[in-house]
Amino acid sequence: MATKDTDSPAGSAHPDTREAVLAAAVEAYSKYGFRGATTRRIAEIAGVNEVTLFRHFGSKEALIGEAIRSFPWAGLRVRLPAHPRDPATELTAWSEEQLAHLRDKRWMIRTCIGEIGERSALSEDAADSLRAAITDVYEYLLRVREAGISCGGFDDHDAARTLFSALFSDAIGRDILPEAYPPAPTAAHQYVVTALLLIGVDTNRPSAQPDATGAPRG
Repeated sequence: MATKDTDSPAGSAHPDTREAVLAAAVEAYSKYGFRGATTRRIAEIAGVNEVTLFRHFGSKEALIGEAIRSFPWAGLRVRLPAHPRDPATELTAWSEEQLAHLRDKRWMIRTCIGEIGERSALSEDAADSLRAAITDVYEYLLRVREAGISCGGFDDHDAARTLFSALFSDAIGRDILPEAYPPAPTAAHQYVVTALLLIGVDTNRPSAQPDATGAPRG
């Protein structure tokens, strides 16, 4: 079988090769679990020589751990703005992308959950990226409050956890129990509306328009 095993002059993996190996590791781990994701299987999926995996990652444990750490958010494009203007629209766009990405990676996440007792470090690698997404929501909601768009008495962490928990549950559980979730095309927006209502944002009210200083008008 032809391979695309190419090294850079410095001896590190060529970026295309590295990405192919990491993607192959996620695919193999998601389908077969840690034991079934052999280095031979990963190399075959990636189209590289098996020795390349050990040369650049040292061990299967290190490779799969890095693959899980690198998978979640690098390719996501929607960012929550530094200056909120329309929380319902901004947070829905972010949530739709997060939800689609979580659904796409649900098999990997399920494998991490299933092997948490035996391979807790891998589950922790996945959880680190999920925590980063919760932090993004939390910090955005703080900015929403600072902009005067929400009430001042809500618990920022609870609101962020409420939204991300809904997204995570939907992504992992919809194909198992679809009746437990809103229609897929509008699910992210419904979760956002619920979270915003919890913090006192009137999602039916026109967005506050900033004045000349950048602060929203009442």
